[in-house]
Amino acid sequence: MSSVHNRVLSSAELQAFGDELDGVRARHQALLGASDARYIRRIVAAVRWTGVAGRALLFLGAFVHSVLVPAWIAGVLLLGLSKILENMELAHNIIHGQYDWMGDPQLQGKTYEWDIAGTSENWRKTHNFRHHTYTNVRGLDDDIGYGLLRIFPEQRWHPFFLAQPFVAVVFALLFEWGIAIQDLRIGRVLVGKMTLRQLWKQARPVGRKASLQILKDYVLFPALAGPFFLPVLLGNVAANIIRNVWTYVVIFCGHFTADAETFPKECIRNEGRGHWYLRQLRGSSNLTGGKWMDVMTGNLSHQIEHHFYPDIPANRYAAMAVEVKAICKRYGQHYNTGSLPRQFGQVMWRILRHAFPSKPAPERPLVAEPQAEAG
Repeated sequence: MSSVHNRVLSSAELQAFGDELDGVRARHQALLGASDARYIRRIVAAVRWTGVAGRALLFLGAFVHSVLVPAWIAGVLLLGLSKILENMELAHNIIHGQYDWMGDPQLQGKTYEWDIAGTSENWRKTHNFRHHTYTNVRGLDDDIGYGLLRIFPEQRWHPFFLAQPFVAVVFALLFEWGIAIQDLRIGRVLVGKMTLRQLWKQARPVGRKASLQILKDYVLFPALAGPFFLPVLLGNVAANIIRNVWTYVVIFCGHFTADAETFPKECIRNEGRGHWYLRQLRGSSNLTGGKWMDVMTGNLSHQIEHHFYPDIPANRYAAMAVEVKAICKRYGQHYNTGSLPRQFGQVMWRILRHAFPSKPAPERPLVAEPQAEAG
């Protein structure tokens, strides 16, 4: 439970809070144009050329042994950078439909397929719909611990969680694979709610996509190096691990810091727009760090703004954040932001602390009860 004390808003305040945040959306949506299109096309080019340069350096190191180590390191870093930019600044934002207004068939949210083991179709279901609709609502948002980790005391404790410091490290290294199988809900087979045949049928699209990724990164490109297969293979493995760990760190910092909250299912009953904004605010966390942090995180350094406006081009979040922070301050709501070391340190402490039994604090109301307002 967060130690932050947010002011409880009345119904009238909540309505005004929502209206002001809607106004921020309307103002920035009206400004969409050439600069936004130019930005995303530069990201497309950056992904392409850092990827080409990274793979070229891996091949150079494989064939010219005198530069093997420096070329391999540079190749891994550039290929890892390409994969980070593609997943976070390009694919994640495109799949949210942020650039549908451009009419570019390569930038359409419903058809874009990304460079990762999981399918974009499953991501649209688990992330765009389930996570963004029910952010941090226990029992509805599968991103709370991803079925592997107990991060909040409100989650029921099981002895399995004693191993979660180790599980968390493995999950970070293999993060794309965890995302790939998230929607399969394999645990239902273990408790008899789904048969193996049903699981196999549901897993086919994921299997096809994962097979293509394995073929590309771990067979095709290394095979082009001929007898120097191994250095290129290891370079691809290292680049994917870099991408996986960075993505894990950014996503966990966006949702599981000390001040982030979870909510009971009852919280969303008859939920209005202002109430929805308030829940998104209290379940999200930002990162400081400036322009390069914004680009490297796909602008998820502004996780609060992303949860408020997931279909607005993310390059606008920094400007929107200035307005959002001022609105939160006026209404007495904590705006959760901090440096990467600070926020991730809090995440690691949650993972360690809640590996052991712990009791949740009493639930705090998001909004004032009607009888309290009447007084």
